[in-house]
Amino acid sequence: MKSKGEKVKEALEHGRNTFTGKSYSSTYKTLLSHRKKLPVYEQMDEFCECFSNNQVMIVVGETGSGKTTQIPQFVAHLNSSQTEGKITVCTQPRRMSAITAATRVAKEMDVTLGAGVGYTIRFEDRTTPRTFLQYATDGALLRGDVHEQTLATDILMALLKGLVKKRRDLKVIVMSAATDSDKLQRYWNEGSAIKVLTFRVTCRTFPVKIVYTKEPEPDYIEAAIRTVLTIHYTEGPGDILVFLTGAEEIEEACIRLENDEYLKTSGIGPLVCIPLHASLSLQEQKKIYDPPPPPRFIGGPPGRKVILATNIAETSLTIDGIVYVVDPGFSKEAIYNPRIRVECLLVNPISKASARQRAGRAGRTKPGKCFRLFTEKDFQSELEEHTHPQILKSNLSSVVLTLVKLGIKDLVRFDYLDAPAPETLMRALELLTYLAALDDDGNLTSLGTIMAEFPLEPQLAKTLIVSPDFKCSNEILTLAAMLSAPVVWRQPRGQQKEADAAKALFSVPGSDHLTLINVYNEYKSNVHDKNWAHSHYLSLKALSQADKARDLLQDLMEQFDIELVSESDPQKLPGLVSQALVCGFFMQVAHSVKGSGTYLTIQDNQVVSPDPSCALGAKPAEWVIYNEFVLTTRPNIRTITEIRPEWLLNYASNYFDLKYFPDGPTNRALQN
Repeated sequence: MKSKGEKVKEALEHGRNTFTGKSYSSTYKTLLSHRKKLPVYEQMDEFCECFSNNQVMIVVGETGSGKTTQIPQFVAHLNSSQTEGKITVCTQPRRMSAITAATRVAKEMDVTLGAGVGYTIRFEDRTTPRTFLQYATDGALLRGDVHEQTLATDILMALLKGLVKKRRDLKVIVMSAATDSDKLQRYWNEGSAIKVLTFRVTCRTFPVKIVYTKEPEPDYIEAAIRTVLTIHYTEGPGDILVFLTGAEEIEEACIRLENDEYLKTSGIGPLVCIPLHASLSLQEQKKIYDPPPPPRFIGGPPGRKVILATNIAETSLTIDGIVYVVDPGFSKEAIYNPRIRVECLLVNPISKASARQRAGRAGRTKPGKCFRLFTEKDFQSELEEHTHPQILKSNLSSVVLTLVKLGIKDLVRFDYLDAPAPETLMRALELLTYLAALDDDGNLTSLGTIMAEFPLEPQLAKTLIVSPDFKCSNEILTLAAMLSAPVVWRQPRGQQKEADAAKALFSVPGSDHLTLINVYNEYKSNVHDKNWAHSHYLSLKALSQADKARDLLQDLMEQFDIELVSESDPQKLPGLVSQALVCGFFMQVAHSVKGSGTYLTIQDNQVVSPDPSCALGAKPAEWVIYNEFVLTTRPNIRTITEIRPEWLLNYASNYFDLKYFPDGPTNRALQN
């Protein structure tokens, strides 16, 4: 009798496509020959038996072993033969990895992307009722690949842990290359009668030589550039992957490498810089898969590409051809401080687990090298073993709203993989109560029930829901979509003045929110002009995403009978939009400190500066509402709009009760 693995292998290697009934194409057969070389393919029979006999599995394997692309296919084939109508969902940490994995697997399975194999990301769903294998960002449904312990990971695993006890037909596979598998197994076994199996993929990767610096580097960007050039001049063929902390560092490094005089005048092969960070369009991100540049002349030295990336390249992306990795040992992360309600963007040392992940990007196709721009002593003694989970560093207001909606009453004793600080939970409950999403007993209100259905931050969801009262729901809908998309402003290298001049054309003095609405309206007026966005230094990708988001949010508004209206008098509209914003963002208000160019936030009296990109106009506003408060080199508020203080008392009287405010400038300003 054939084993389950043998049946899957037979379906893959012989006859017709199990899912379409058609003969396999030549492309399928070519891709299959590559898939057979992956470590996980060789363990297919063992995996299929384990999957069939266990409800929960933890799969541990090195980057590149085939976990993300092959295991979901094995499961889909097993489901097709065992249980009709089952769907296999594989979640990913980022939009790009979900899209690229789904695209690759659709080709490997010889089916249409968006039909048999699809993907679901925020504001975009490329699936149909016929989809049997779905890739999704971890916020969509299920976390399947725990390379990084994201916020959605912890919540989803806790919910699934409770669900598998009730749904014996539900199977969970937690796949990881970096996370502590022992910790995961202890978590799933604790308080559960379900046996959890750890399945290890034996991976035959090529060796990676680790090279440390002898002394600490005072300037890691300078050291990274120097290391790239040294590799290009002295090492054998192979592309280079450099990890930096953000778009600005990547931009600087690209400029300096491309302007290196020796590189331009020597007879050495060409070097092409390819940036990779989240704010780039998908088309720009896909350039990482382009082949390296050809020699400058026939028979000349080969060229190579250098990919300069944030930690987006650390997990779930396979870039063939990488032989050399340059790792300065830092990453930028957002850390929420619940005490002062501030999100700090900090550059911190990475963990040992992240360093190993980065080194694993080399040695995929041949022996590789990883150049760590820190000492071996620092690696051993200074770096923590694992990266702190995101749930310990994030604002939890959206998470708490979701948990309450799901019927979770005791948030403190909820079965978290890593329990957040009680103060963070209390801040989230405080915000949701002031927004009237929760009542005084912590129960969901009718408003909160609707808010929980919108894929928006609670403040923005509240603003959108109440906006018909101010006859500006059409404008707030546009604004919500724009705030949900990536940054729309482009600033290409060497064209900052031109980009700033283009941005000024859309600017509405005193309101970044109205500026964003203006940009979207102009985009819709010129949507058929392919060059319009580019010539105005706007991101077509971001505008397109905003357009999709607006359609989805409008559907939700119709579902809940939220009227789409717009004030007919254009003179009144800006004030109405601002008043609607106060209803949602009344806890994010600041008033000016005369003559200083700075502001004080409400209640906490934090001194902040408006971001230089804000549309304040010639005369600074006395009172502003803001979307973001971030700490970079100094406290900054971003995306701001001028408001009137009486609106705070009119629309948020439950919060702006002056007797609860500490005596100080804010209290006195409101009294006046």
